[in-house]
Amino acid sequence: MSNLHRRGVLTLGAALGLVGVADVLPAWSAVGGATSSGTPANWVWDPEIDQIMANVFDNGQVAAVNTAIRPWVDNNDPLPTGLPAPLATWLQNHNKLPAWADMTKLKRAADFNRRKDTYLFMLYGLGSGIMSTVIPREAKSVYWSKGGADMKDRAAKTFTFGYDLSQLAAFEPSGQFIVTANKTRLVHATVRHILPTLPNWLAVADEPNKIPISNADILVTFHSLGTFVHSKLKEWKVPMSAADEEAFLHSWQVAISLLGVRDEYIPATWNDAHAQAAQVLTPILTHTFEGQELAEVLLGLVSEVDLGLTRGFLNEFTRYVLGDQIANWLSLPRDYISAGIIKIGWPSYIAFREGLLPLMPANFYLFDQLIRAIAMAFLNGGTSTQTTPIEIPDMNRPTS
Repeated sequence: MSNLHRRGVLTLGAALGLVGVADVLPAWSAVGGATSSGTPANWVWDPEIDQIMANVFDNGQVAAVNTAIRPWVDNNDPLPTGLPAPLATWLQNHNKLPAWADMTKLKRAADFNRRKDTYLFMLYGLGSGIMSTVIPREAKSVYWSKGGADMKDRAAKTFTFGYDLSQLAAFEPSGQFIVTANKTRLVHATVRHILPTLPNWLAVADEPNKIPISNADILVTFHSLGTFVHSKLKEWKVPMSAADEEAFLHSWQVAISLLGVRDEYIPATWNDAHAQAAQVLTPILTHTFEGQELAEVLLGLVSEVDLGLTRGFLNEFTRYVLGDQIANWLSLPRDYISAGIIKIGWPSYIAFREGLLPLMPANFYLFDQLIRAIAMAFLNGGTSTQTTPIEIPDMNRPTS
């Protein structure tokens, strides 16, 4: 049964109520005042581009498409030439912001990212990045896809998405995020087509449809990034105005819209986002073989950067950010000396950064070095200060 035909059958099943409670997303207050279609987000993919990229893959055009999109970087760049006509038409229609995007808020979000980049680097890198390894569907999909076999490259490409989103001109003509989001959307569509052909993934996948990266999965990833970061900034008492918080949320609303999430599923407020995360993210976090392997690689990338940091300090900061349960799932050894330094030093580091403490705290240097290590590990695999181009995968993870 083809992917698209199977989707049709399963969507009918959803309409008939043959879906478990875990598949149902409540009618959250949605962005742009969107109303619910009644279809759970677990049963929504990206059908138009999914079919286009399936054809690209089946027709042996992946290499040509990658060559065409490689120099396509800035939002105001002309669309690539040499693409299959259906893909060129699709990009023509989708390489733009949603109608409800507010450039005033997006510019404020960019300034907020600039002012809080120290914490964002830390939280996206050691927080969200490691949390992704205990999101079972995400960990399994990443591990068994092509990128899972080269996590240095995969991490660098993932970092490219966050890096471009956080840039000052991210959504403006001179920025790069709209293009980056569209390239990521092409990658997702290709993975949906080829990952279900891999028996190793099928053996561990719990999606009832055996099709990865639904709208619900993208929402889960958003909550492990934007919603998680927002909660930690509040917990750490990092000063944020209401306008800053709203702008930060808006940048993420636009980002996941550009990835193909329907407006009806995108929460309109932070209260809605945190309530949604409590249902779709928090309960699903757990240990998997694939996640354990990925976490070790990701933490290894940071610890390999020679900036005088011990692996114990890295493990303890991960535990500090994500909590004991996740750290224990990942079998992170304890380093109680580092734990003490972090517990006392990190709040003081924040206070000094925010101008609330007149004297530089002890161990300030350690935290600065950790931030540098995260950036160096994920920018182009640690080989330069440039981001890594996002490309369409031409295969799954090699299994022999």
